[in-house]
Amino acid sequence: MNRRTFLGTTAAALGLGSRASAVEGNFEVTRSEAEWRAMLSDLEYRVMREEGTERAFTSPLNDVTAEGTYVCRGCDLPLYSSAHKYDSGTGWPSFWRAVSDSAIGTKPDRSLFMTRTECHCARCGSHLGHIFDDGPQPTGKRHCINGVSLTFVAA
Repeated sequence: MNRRTFLGTTAAALGLGSRASAVEGNFEVTRSEAEWRAMLSDLEYRVMREEGTERAFTSPLNDVTAEGTYVCRGCDLPLYSSAHKYDSGTGWPSFWRAVSDSAIGTKPDRSLFMTRTECHCARCGSHLGHIFDDGPQPTGKRHCINGVSLTFVAA
């Protein structure tokens, strides 16, 4: 186990990284808290609307190798292609880029005594995960995404 996996797993196990509300802003798709709670499980709500983290190695999407597109569970916006997915060994679905620069938004996340880049759906603001600078080429980026924030649509 490396430091990245240890810190992420420990934070998820302790429930750290969860904050009061998801990304603020004007999004094309908006719902009331009651509407979000009605459409999402407790875990999905905690991750997507409160910027929580699912436990490592718990998402079935981590092991999906079929061709297709990963879309936002909150609004069905296409976010990631299976062509850009790789096994990072971290326990979360990982991609080296989004389907387009306009599919996701980012902001600094200063929780856990460090600064990371949080990413969220550009259409509904749902929290997806974080982007790190330790991914494969050609981007060198690792989009470390909570599987509960995504739905897989096979090609």
